[in-house]
Amino acid sequence: MVYYLIALIAFLVDQGTKYLIATRLELQEQIPVIGNFFLITSHRNRGAAFGILQGQQWFFILITTVVIIGIVWYLNKARQTRKLLPLALSLVLGGAIGNFLDRLLMGEVVDFLQFNFGSYTFPIFNVADSCIVVGVALIILDSLRDLKGGEEEVLEVKELEEVKGKE
Repeated sequence: MVYYLIALIAFLVDQGTKYLIATRLELQEQIPVIGNFFLITSHRNRGAAFGILQGQQWFFILITTVVIIGIVWYLNKARQTRKLLPLALSLVLGGAIGNFLDRLLMGEVVDFLQFNFGSYTFPIFNVADSCIVVGVALIILDSLRDLKGGEEEVLEVKELEEVKGKE
């Protein structure tokens, strides 16, 4: 249950920040936070990450629906035996639902976090994107941990299954 609460918090923070940007700033309006390095910039994205596949809303809605169903299924399976993986899946779930809702209701995603590195401007993103990236990074970390010490966890899971089987 706690993992769904984490996903809900990620979703609510994402939607709250997007609402503030959409209602308080004009499109393309910028607010410098740290000079020219970090700006709040009101931007809309009809595509995927980095603006690819512009205007393919039904494709994104279909794919995201499948991904959300898969995450919920795997989260229910992993939360009984793992710790880091369910947290990671919760962040991905909250972020995916946040961007999914934007695409479904408005046909575009509200982005607003802009970082400039000298003359290079990183693609503008939002809280949902951040949750997805952090969640995926944690999934990779969890996978690397499995490669290094996975034998111990497999033994723990087998022992847990044996205990449950004896009950």
